[in-house]
Amino acid sequence: MTLIHGFSAFYRSTVFWPIISLLALLLVNVVIDPSFLTIEIKGGHLFGSLIDIANRAAPIALLALGMTLVVATGGIDLSVGAIVAIAGSVSAYLISVSGIESVFGVIFITLFVSCIAGIWNGFLVTFIGIQPIIATLILMVAGRGVAQLITDGRVLTFNFPSFEFIGNGYVLGVPTPILIVLGMYGLTAWLMRATSLGLFIASVGANPKASYYLGMNEKFTKMFVYVFCGLCAGLAGMILAADIKGADANNAGLWSELDAILAVVIGGTALIGGTFHLWSTLVGVLLLQTITTTILTNGIPAQFTFVIKSVVVVVVMLFLSAKFRRSIQAALIKGKKNAG
Repeated sequence: MTLIHGFSAFYRSTVFWPIISLLALLLVNVVIDPSFLTIEIKGGHLFGSLIDIANRAAPIALLALGMTLVVATGGIDLSVGAIVAIAGSVSAYLISVSGIESVFGVIFITLFVSCIAGIWNGFLVTFIGIQPIIATLILMVAGRGVAQLITDGRVLTFNFPSFEFIGNGYVLGVPTPILIVLGMYGLTAWLMRATSLGLFIASVGANPKASYYLGMNEKFTKMFVYVFCGLCAGLAGMILAADIKGADANNAGLWSELDAILAVVIGGTALIGGTFHLWSTLVGVLLLQTITTTILTNGIPAQFTFVIKSVVVVVVMLFLSAKFRRSIQAALIKGKKNAG
C-alpha cells in the first residue's frame, strides 16, 4: 500500500514526466547503440556517453540553478549568457594579460565581477522598478559588448593548468564540472531548507504585497536571487573558459539563457513564480543535453537540433499539463466505450 501511495505521489510530482522523457530518450539511444550506457575507466578517469552528457550539461545546469530562483520570485534573467561571456573574458584577461599567478585570485575577481552584474540586474528590478525582462535585456545586449571590450575583440588564450582544472580536471575519476554542479545544487537545496530564504523566495513570487505585510524583505530577496544568478553564470563562464583554455566573447554562452529557461520550465517551476523545484530543473537540463548528444552522435545535421529540441520540449510540456492528461484519458475511455 505504501508503495502504491509512493508511486501515486511520484506520478503527481513535477519531476515525473521529465524523468520518463529522459529515460525514454536514453532507451532510444540504447536501441541505436547498445554501449550507450557503458561507463569505462581509462587512466583513472570515467568515460562514457552518460559522463559526457553530464559534463557538457554543467554550464547550463549552473545557469538553470540561478534562473530557477529568479523565476520563483516572478522574474527572469536574460543576461546570464552575457555574464558567461564577461566571466570568461575577465578570467582570460587576468591570466593572459595581467599575468596574475594566483588561481584563487582569478576565481575571486571573476566571481566578484559576475556578482556585480547580478547586483546591476537586481538594482534595476528592485529599486528602479523596471520589468525583469527589460532590465536583464539591457545587460544581455550590453554585457557581450563589455566582454568584447575586455578582450579587445580578440579570442584570448592562456596556459594555466591550475585554472584549467575547473573545466577539464578530474577528482577521483569524476570530471570537475560535474562535481561543481552537484556541490552547487546540494548547497543551494540545503540553504533553501535550512534557512528562511526558500520560504521568502516562494512567498515573494506568489504574492509580493502579502509578503511585505508579513514582514518579509522583498527587496533583499529579489536582490539575492539576481546576485546568486550572476554568481552561477560566473561559475559557468569559468568552466567554459577553462575547458577551451581561452575566452571567445562573441560565442561564449550565446543563447544559453534560452536553454536555462527551458530547463527551469521543464522542471515544473512556473514562470509566474511562487514555487521552485531545483532537482527537477537538473533533470530538465540533462534532458536537453541528452537531446543534443543524441542528435550529434547519430549523424543528424546540427541545424535540426533546435527543431527537434523544440518538439521534445512541447511534448514534455503537454504531458506536464494536467488538463492535457485529462483530455487524453477521456479520449481513451471514450474510445474503449465505442470499441465495446
